[in-house]
Amino acid sequence: MVLSIEEAREKILAGVEPLEAEEKALLEALGQVLAEDIRSPVSLPPYDSAAMDGYALRSEETRGATRENPRVLQVIGEITAGESSGLEVRPGTAVRIMTGAPLPSGADAVVQFEDTDEEERRTKGLPLSEVGIFVEVSSGKNVRPVGEDVAQGNLVLRRGTVLRPPEIGLLASLGKVSVKVIRRPVVALLATGNELVEPGQPLPPGKIYNSNTFSLAAQVLSLGAIPKVLGIAPDDPQAISERIAQALDSDLVITSAGVSVGEFDVVKKVLAELGEITFWRVRMKPGKPLAFGRLRKNGGWVPHLGLPGFPVSSMLAFQQFARPLILKLMGKEEPPQRVIKAISESRLENPDGRRVFARVKLRKEKGKYFARLTGPQGSGVLTSLTQADGLLIVPEEVRSIREGDEVLVQILDWGE
Repeated sequence: MVLSIEEAREKILAGVEPLEAEEKALLEALGQVLAEDIRSPVSLPPYDSAAMDGYALRSEETRGATRENPRVLQVIGEITAGESSGLEVRPGTAVRIMTGAPLPSGADAVVQFEDTDEEERRTKGLPLSEVGIFVEVSSGKNVRPVGEDVAQGNLVLRRGTVLRPPEIGLLASLGKVSVKVIRRPVVALLATGNELVEPGQPLPPGKIYNSNTFSLAAQVLSLGAIPKVLGIAPDDPQAISERIAQALDSDLVITSAGVSVGEFDVVKKVLAELGEITFWRVRMKPGKPLAFGRLRKNGGWVPHLGLPGFPVSSMLAFQQFARPLILKLMGKEEPPQRVIKAISESRLENPDGRRVFARVKLRKEKGKYFARLTGPQGSGVLTSLTQADGLLIVPEEVRSIREGDEVLVQILDWGE
């Protein structure tokens, strides 16, 4: 039975749950998902503080102040950020204060330097033991009150939150040095095929370099997961079994090639012996041969995804199926795919009723998008992806696309 893309995704995601939690240092947890609610042990800021450089004073002292009729106050000291002075602002006094410094006792507002005669006094050599205030201010002006950002005991981050740079900064501001997060999945990658040679080695006649491992590992890394590269296994059941045995401590096993119907496509046979296959064909082009199942290990199972061997098929199948699976293991919701309407500038045929993903270059003119094929669309033409902005989608029931037809284009997202 050949499944639709939606049916295949549903079967792949069924029964898969987010992984267990681990304690991670803040920076190492970037991109991971919180496994606990976070309540603030402190208030932020923990004290009333100056929101800008100026003079801390009693707001009532500024009543009627203008540039022509300034209110002159005695300056009794200065407070810088991080300093606790013990100064007290009394009637007729002010304290010179820097941004972030704690507000002195008795003060309820800050007048910024620009609204005082400090600069004029410096220029004229007048004493700085006094300052003239040019403006009226209300209580709380230019003051960050205690708990303005976060009140002590409040819930600040919920379980399930993805830790981005702002969340990392917030956790640090609470004094956190580590946090519980859903751990990153380890994804084992195995390329199969007698024709494969690792990059950096001589290339004998009839051989090709192993690109799938690198493109797939890059996709795994772009999602924030951990690739475990198992190298190349020849088209030999014993060799494949031995390599897969090395992958059973992973959270997901991905193989490339060996899942079609050819004589040497032995991965399906090995999987049937080491576990079970749920399905192995999907109505998409490129990427029809796709195996999904489970591998037995002590006390449980490891999900396995068998991708096609051609590089483009492998990468696109990863986007459609491995990506949502890995995100679910990480406790993340898959973001909606960005799809736009465009006018096709190329002709496409779909004779066998599969959903076609054609690699296209986009251009925009007078508010409309236009999509043109990047060139040859063979499953092994990797440059068709490097030059593409998106994938023109030809639905299963549509037999052809003509120039000028309105089409849907899925914008490619490689996680950059």
